[in-house]
Amino acid sequence: MKRRAFLCGSGAAMAAGAGGLGVGLAWPQLGQAAALSHDLTIQPARYALRDGVMTDGLVSLSADAPPPVIRGKKGVPLRLNVTNAMPDYTAMHWHGLRIPNGMDGVPYLTQFPIAEGETFAYEFTPPDAGTYWYHPHCMTMSQMAHGLTGVMVIDEESDPGFDGDEVVNLRDFRLQEDGSFLPYFTPRGAARSGTFGNVQTANWLQQPVYDHPAGGLVRLRVVNTDTTRIYKLVLSGAEAKIIAWDGHPTRVDVPMPTADDPMLLGPGQRADLAVRMPSGEGQQVDLLAQLPGYVTKPMASLRAIGADLNRSLSDLAPLEENPVNLPNLDQAELHEFVFGWTPEGDAPNDGLCGTLGYSFWSINRTPWAGDAAENVGPLATLERGKSYVLRLRNESPNLHPIHLHGLVFVPLKSNQRDLPPLLTDTMLLLKDEVIDIALVADNPGDWAFHCHVIEHQKTGLAGYIRVT
Repeated sequence: MKRRAFLCGSGAAMAAGAGGLGVGLAWPQLGQAAALSHDLTIQPARYALRDGVMTDGLVSLSADAPPPVIRGKKGVPLRLNVTNAMPDYTAMHWHGLRIPNGMDGVPYLTQFPIAEGETFAYEFTPPDAGTYWYHPHCMTMSQMAHGLTGVMVIDEESDPGFDGDEVVNLRDFRLQEDGSFLPYFTPRGAARSGTFGNVQTANWLQQPVYDHPAGGLVRLRVVNTDTTRIYKLVLSGAEAKIIAWDGHPTRVDVPMPTADDPMLLGPGQRADLAVRMPSGEGQQVDLLAQLPGYVTKPMASLRAIGADLNRSLSDLAPLEENPVNLPNLDQAELHEFVFGWTPEGDAPNDGLCGTLGYSFWSINRTPWAGDAAENVGPLATLERGKSYVLRLRNESPNLHPIHLHGLVFVPLKSNQRDLPPLLTDTMLLLKDEVIDIALVADNPGDWAFHCHVIEHQKTGLAGYIRVT
């Protein structure tokens, strides 16, 4: 309990001191733009996830629909009043947003969990435009596996000039033939690549088709909110280009994926594509996934309707840059992190926000002891305002999407592949891969640092980094 009290107190103090950090990291003063407010209730839901068969036991923000796309605007305050109508505790994390530490939604690290019937008001001003998402960080595995993952879009201050905007939220469910849930994990899966679902959906639908103007320009936001699956994706039937990655505009040309070289999108990652719709009425653009058992599977499609707008991708101006401080590599200090299996005999975590009953994974050969465990210090302490290089070493044969809260970083180099210098918050580590990333420690607080294969996170592959 001492640790919990200390962390909540220190997190609040750090959040209060975030005002000098730069654009948007503190709650605005009077006279700035009026806040956008959303009331969100976490509650039981039922929905037909496949073949008209209803599934009970889902978790969403309404009783009969998937979690909605929440929209905000860069530089405009957001108030998100989250009420818990579930018997389990919860807390909501806003994945990828650089916001004050006390609003980050990590139980015992930044706030107490939200009990049944309670409301927590998350208040922050998004400093960055782009595509982000939200999910619980308490009872994480059970609530996410049962549906509580939604997309958050933060609009630019100026209109980029698209004719349409489409969000595709990719995720699996583990269902029996009658639509009821299978167990959301297996120990064997958790100790390996994770436990995969058997029903793949886009926005909780099977291969949905969305209409957009023929010859128009559509911003396609593809978000992987799954607990486990790493998607291999290809876009077919249209001219397109990648314009943003994990919320931030691409600063270099990124090759479009092909069937021989698909886009790898791990849990937590997002890709924004500018798509020129086909000119002919009824022609389709297909988002295809290479999945085991399929050559390719359409996840979602865009269908051209109406008269040809005859637009060109060259009509689009570059997206406005987000105010991210870039690291000074000449003065950067190095910290190393090893991701791998846990030493044998380590006990599972304390389970106050959900435990799977096992410890299989570790960072620096020490498994995370749990959200409210005492005497667990940071994996590293970074000095505010300084530049750092973090060396991420995967000593396992499994892939790990490593996510850092509250900060963004730039990939520098890999021992296996070329990495474009894209601003990101989630780095997919391949088998035996070593990647150097660089960042500026410009947002104070204790920031969760973990694998976004949630079974890995909940069985030890988690910790936090402190920015003083």
